[in-house]
Amino acid sequence: MTADRKPLTSYWAPKYWPTWLGMGLLRVVCLLPHRTALGLGRTIGRLAHRLGRSRRAVVRRNIELCFPTLSASERDALAYEHFKALGMMLIEMGLGRWASDRHLASITEFKGLEHLKRATDAGQGVILLSAHFTTLEISGRVLALNSPPFDAVFRKNRSDFVTELQRSGRERAADDTIEKRDIKKMVRSLRNGRPVWYAPDQSYNRKGAEVMDFFGVPGMHTTATSTLARLGKAVAIPFFPRRLQDGSYEMTLLPPFEDFPGADPVKDTRRYLDVLEQHIRSCPEQYFWIHRKFKDLPDGYTDLYSDLAALK
Repeated sequence: MTADRKPLTSYWAPKYWPTWLGMGLLRVVCLLPHRTALGLGRTIGRLAHRLGRSRRAVVRRNIELCFPTLSASERDALAYEHFKALGMMLIEMGLGRWASDRHLASITEFKGLEHLKRATDAGQGVILLSAHFTTLEISGRVLALNSPPFDAVFRKNRSDFVTELQRSGRERAADDTIEKRDIKKMVRSLRNGRPVWYAPDQSYNRKGAEVMDFFGVPGMHTTATSTLARLGKAVAIPFFPRRLQDGSYEMTLLPPFEDFPGADPVKDTRRYLDVLEQHIRSCPEQYFWIHRKFKDLPDGYTDLYSDLAALK
């Protein structure tokens, strides 16, 4: 463990006890049959939908923006399904940490492994270009069962304890975790021929981001993937998970982008957003709509989250 990290055993102050209690309960739930555990997750999601008025409004606004052809009742139904997916995400976070390899293999189908194998056999670095779906944490463990050793990018939480929980959980799958701003470390991994699991879809408000449409709505998107591919001499392979109706999972690696990176980072990013939108349409309730996807736009754009009261 690096000098900037503390082991989880150092977080024993009383303020951390509720989180530890929650982790203990989650550990017990993960011992239940898989469908039963996911059913409890859906119940948690229903409760969150009922009580989380502010979060519910954000979800409804994002769905309203991205799926304008749906009726009001259809949008509300999709928001409700999203909260159930969020509840299952909590259970899957535990499964990603504690489930056996055998159990995960039994509930997962993996497609497109030949694309990753071809690149790694050639000694190339690979950007496993993912996104924030509610199945994110369990997909990392499943990836580890099928992939050469890889590194995973993470985002720091305001709480050091939560950050360490997230990192240590992802390190059940990844050899190393890389903070999302540490481009140099990502490039080193890629140049050493290691895959890097990277989800660049959430809102950015800093250098290297551009306003680009997402489902026809302007949002801030990083163009760093092109830079990573160029500096790391890597190919970009989209990697998307999907939870199926029976509680099993389908993990898909798409063919690598051809002629990537190109001359225009914005056009490169557009290619990623296009395949992401296509996958979201296959499981719309599973994308992370609870995030304010369209925040931090430059001056002159409408604040799309300023009038949420009616959606609570």
